[in-house]
Amino acid sequence: MNNTIYLYGMVMSTESFVLRGDFPQADGYGEIAEKRAGIGGETGTAAAVLASLGCRVKVGGTHVGNKNRDLIRGYAKEHGIDDSELADEDFDGIVDWVMISGKTRTCFGEWGKHFSRPEPFYEPPCGESIANCSVVGWDNFYGKETAELCRRYGKKFAAIDCMHDSAANRFCAVNAVSHEFLEGRYSGRSPEELYKLYTENSDGLIIFTFGSDPVMYGRKGSEPKYFQPYKVKAASTLGAGDSFKAGTIYALSQGLSDDDIVRYGCAVAAAAIMRYPIYEYPPTIDEVNKILNG
Repeated sequence: MNNTIYLYGMVMSTESFVLRGDFPQADGYGEIAEKRAGIGGETGTAAAVLASLGCRVKVGGTHVGNKNRDLIRGYAKEHGIDDSELADEDFDGIVDWVMISGKTRTCFGEWGKHFSRPEPFYEPPCGESIANCSVVGWDNFYGKETAELCRRYGKKFAAIDCMHDSAANRFCAVNAVSHEFLEGRYSGRSPEELYKLYTENSDGLIIFTFGSDPVMYGRKGSEPKYFQPYKVKAASTLGAGDSFKAGTIYALSQGLSDDDIVRYGCAVAAAAIMRYPIYEYPPTIDEVNKILNG
């Protein structure tokens, strides 16, 4: 085993636009103050953050297309990210567009088009990559065999937004679930009720995030704990959740305690959102430690 972190999931490009003022009403007008195009997706952003934290990173998942091939592969080469598992395909590639206004960001994409294709737009997770890594970070929207591969090779993995009765939740070491996911899939159910539902169906650490409100976390059979995220001046919240995930993966790879996994996730997310965009200014170990140390 080596110390490479294997990330499987969405590697794409994101075109983001910072608006001057509020998001416009329908038929209105919004002035663009700043725009960027760079690597994105849950796995792409996490890879950028983990590479900046000094980790060896290998990514797998989505195909690379004609419109973002140079951008994605160029970034990976420049930052020492192993992208050899990403396959090329003769299509545009996976792209989303994000409008940022104050503390909000509105995303536009073509997920329906890609998920309805007869042929998948991604490669399955690589067993050899999992066998030879230290820990796995999995965007569990596809590649469902990842959980079984991690069990087969005895690897801990971190998951994100998934249902309580999924293999991702059942077998994970860490599962970070956003309030947006909980509200969308479990409307009307309280966080306390959902905490019990998730923890009873997992042997891992369950983390519920609520933006700037306290994080709820814990394990099966225990009362939930809470942690107040660090207060920083945010340039943009785009990628905050992906950075939190990257922080938990880093902490997992270092063998940290549950409390420290949550603290580290919050600190990495806080450092990441202080500058825009994250992939151009990813947090460093020194920046994260300054936040951890107050």
